[in-house]
Amino acid sequence: MKLDLLYFSWVREAVGHDGEVVEVPGDVATVDDLLAWLAARGEGYAVFAETGRLRCAIDQTFAPLSTSIAGAREVAIFPPVTGG
Repeated sequence: MKLDLLYFSWVREAVGHDGEVVEVPGDVATVDDLLAWLAARGEGYAVFAETGRLRCAIDQTFAPLSTSIAGAREVAIFPPVTGG
């Protein structure tokens, strides 16, 4: 499955770019699986192992990391959002 990945804030800084298109292996079924797969890609991607510090949106809708990515076109990964 091909996915557009978007990275924001310190995630973007750690990886070194604001997004990419990836071909996700068939055994990657959830955002948690996606993060583990990304973390294994190398040095800058180690940030994805910090799942307690990450949030996501699937096709522009906030979702828990346990959410399936089946049928998704875009996954955005970012730190928790705060506001006031």
